[in-house]
Formats: sequence, structure tokens, C-alpha cells
Amino acid sequence: MPQAADKIATMVGKFGSAIGKGLIAGLVGTAAITLSMKIERMTSKNPVPFAPGDAASKALSIEASDREQWQKFSNEVHCTYGTIWGIGRGLLSMVGLKGWSATAIHFAAIYYTALTVEPDFEVAPPINDWSKKQLAVFALHHVVYTVVAGLVFDAINKNEQDTEVIPMFKKKEALLKL
Repeated sequence: MPQAADKIATMVGKFGSAIGKGLIAGLVGTAAITLSMKIERMTSKNPVPFAPGDAASKALSIEASDREQWQKFSNEVHCTYGTIWGIGRGLLSMVGLKGWSATAIHFAAIYYTALTVEPDFEVAPPINDWSKKQLAVFALHHVVYTVVAGLVFDAINKNEQDTEVIPMFKKKEALLKL
């Protein structure tokens, strides 16, 4: 029985390591996308978006008292959302995905979600109404996020055994051992 307890403890530790490292990577990725968006707004003269706050307010049924508070709330939602998405990068490492393949999957999940959540909450038009340039810029911001988050995650997860639980892409037999 001690062997089973040790295996469970190891898996829980790896899960915690993946989540913690993912949160760090997500926080740094969020800083990168925030900078990317700020530079784009400065060059395009586009207004500051309130979509993160607008979507969260609809989901939580809350309202801010004024636009300044709304901007602060929207920024907090943006930072929290981006940081939490880092967990996804950590979870990919648990199944043995790392490097560019994990970054590509992470990007696909985040970009698809970003393209669907805002229109679903009616805080942005459907993507069919977006110009090619808007889609490209939106994609570029999310590429910045996922590449930076991926590089940070890989840098702090040098010892991949810290987070890998199911090395399914290395050994098919690993699934049978669970």
C-alpha cells in the first residue's frame, strides 16, 4: 500500500508543479500580450477595449459605478484570465507535450476561445464581421502571449519530470501502468 500512496503523492506534486509553473508562465504571457495590445492601440489610435470586463460583468451579473472603475475591473479580468490560461500550458506538460507543439496547442485553445467568448457574450461582433486585418492583429496578440508563456514555462520546467505524469508521446505502455 505505501507504493500506491507514494504514486498518488508524486502525481499530486507533479500536478501542483504544473499548475504553479503554468500560472507563472501565464502571468508573464499576460504582461507580453498587454504590452503588445498597448503598442497596437498607440499605433492604430484604437480605444481601450472593455470587452474583458463587459463579458465578466454579464457572466457575474455585476456593474461598475463609473467608466474609470470599469476600466480597472476590465484590466483585472484581463490579467486574471491570461494568468489562468497559463495553467493550460502546465497541464499540457503533464502528458509529455512541451516546446513548440505544446505552444501550438495552447495557442489554438486560447485563440478559439477568444474568438468565441466575446461574441457569445455580445461584447464583440461575430468573427464573420471582422476584417482580415482585425483577425490578423488579434491572432498576433495571442501568438505573443502563447510564445512568451511557452518560453517561460519551458525555461522554468527544465526538469520535465517535475510535471510529466503520462508520457504518452514517449511510451504507449505508460497509459497501461495507470
